[in-house]
Amino acid sequence: MSRALALAAIAALPTSGTLVPGRSLGGVRLGEAASQVRAKLGTSYGVCRGCASPTWYFTYGRFENRGLAVELAGGRVSGVYTLWQPAGWHAPHGLALGAAEGQVTTLAGPLVPIACLSYTALVHDGPHARTVYYIVDGKLWGFGLLGLAGSPCR
Repeated sequence: MSRALALAAIAALPTSGTLVPGRSLGGVRLGEAASQVRAKLGTSYGVCRGCASPTWYFTYGRFENRGLAVELAGGRVSGVYTLWQPAGWHAPHGLALGAAEGQVTTLAGPLVPIACLSYTALVHDGPHARTVYYIVDGKLWGFGLLGLAGSPCR
């Protein structure tokens, strides 16, 4: 197998992504270079045409909604968040997508609710990053990791 094929086989969206609050989501960290993201997740991604900043969509299949979005500023990761509700994604303390909102507030610690257009973002600002838990119809729909000044509404 060629080196390029071997690297392509390694680089892929995780089937069971993890949120490490304030640090990473799906293995992607804020401030990472775009080349590091491609090395981790591969080069098969869609590009958002209507987004305010360059945004890559890594999904589990072509034209599939579930996956991970990576926003870039100056060639570096400025935000990362789940798309739709990818199965198997989780955070510490057994918190998994699909959990009830009450479980999120109990397990994730103190969170500030921010009303977005059709969902609520429960936010925790750490020293270097904003961790976001997206709530739709009372259930945990997604995770996000943004810079401290980043709006959680997408």
